[in-house]
Amino acid sequence: MEYLFWFLILVGILVWFHELGHFLFAKLFGVKVEVFSIGFGPSILEKKIGETSYRISAIPLGGYVKLFGEEGEETSPRAFSAKPNWQKILIGFAGPMFNIILTIALFTAVFSTKRELPSYLFEPVIVGQVSEGSIAQSLGIKQGDIIIEINSKRIQNWKSLQDELSKMIFNKNWEVKVKRGNDILTLKLSGASLSKSGKTFGIEPLMEPVIGRVAPNSPANQVGLKPGDRILSINSKPINSWQELTLAIKTSKSARLELLIKRDNQNLNITIVPTKDPRTQTPIIGIAPQIKTSTVESTLSQAFSKAIDKTIELTALTFRALYELITGGVSINSLGGPITIAQLATDSAQQGIATFLYMMGLISIQLAIFNLLPLPVLDGGLILLYAMESIRRKPFSVRFKELWLKVGYAFIIGLTVVVFLNDLVRIFSGRSP
Repeated sequence: MEYLFWFLILVGILVWFHELGHFLFAKLFGVKVEVFSIGFGPSILEKKIGETSYRISAIPLGGYVKLFGEEGEETSPRAFSAKPNWQKILIGFAGPMFNIILTIALFTAVFSTKRELPSYLFEPVIVGQVSEGSIAQSLGIKQGDIIIEINSKRIQNWKSLQDELSKMIFNKNWEVKVKRGNDILTLKLSGASLSKSGKTFGIEPLMEPVIGRVAPNSPANQVGLKPGDRILSINSKPINSWQELTLAIKTSKSARLELLIKRDNQNLNITIVPTKDPRTQTPIIGIAPQIKTSTVESTLSQAFSKAIDKTIELTALTFRALYELITGGVSINSLGGPITIAQLATDSAQQGIATFLYMMGLISIQLAIFNLLPLPVLDGGLILLYAMESIRRKPFSVRFKELWLKVGYAFIIGLTVVVFLNDLVRIFSGRSP
């Protein structure tokens, strides 16, 4: 139920704002709006105010605004079909435009609030762990290396590393400069893409094996582990970092573990049996690391500027992702559907309102760009249709428009099936969204 709740909150707001754009611009140009619906299919709740019926419909996978004269050739001055093409184009563009506005507003809100960020983000990139099979491992990066450049971009701290990697998700050629001891090494790799592998770059900061949070009803909670406990050893093997701790638990095969912990200057022996993560089926005990944080705050103008920059960056990345999908650089199996969105919405909500709003902004900009694709049924397809009518200076036939819509519906249905199947495969394979 939690997944459904946060999915409905996120999608409901995004769809409402999108359709509000169409609604307001239709009203601006004097078009009669017959229906404003959140969702498709049979109406669950409905109230008519003035000339418009406002609905919440049964299938929460989108929404629509039904305009008078949208499907025929009405001559009434309040009919959509009677309006000049430039007004039809603006009405079509208004939905995605409102999603872009919403994205900027959400990012501004996130960046303008006081945020507690991990302190290590503002520290030099000293590698604490290299993940197996990662790009970092293929490059030859080792524990203790200090990363100073990636593809000629100066890396000052973990935050700048994250920023650069987010722009390089489709990058296939890597040149990384690291400081190893007293030497500066240049490491190179070709043909490795973050988007293709579906993995992260593959490095983590060195974290101490100190518990920061204990999950309720977890094995750790049941045996009395507490925030602040330091894990000294597992099954008599010394533990020097959080990474060593998680590896020991992960490779335990859920067998009994003997922990030696330090609490308030005294050592305690605790026996614990891991449980399995329902998503990944890997052993866990229900603890998270203690991470020191720093308070970050921006003025409203600084937050707005950051929001604009982030929106532009994400727009460019989304268009690049579409290009990679079309050219085969990214598999269509990487697309996520409603179940993935529900998981992301719930996970982000559990991390706090700022994270949830940020996730909403990410999906909002993708919704805007997707709707602008020049495909039938989508806003971009309608814009293209009316633009072509303007160029040829006469409308297309009703039969052509019907065929145009049928092609669009076939595409949307096919895409819906694909993303649902991807979601199911992702769930049963235990992969995270």
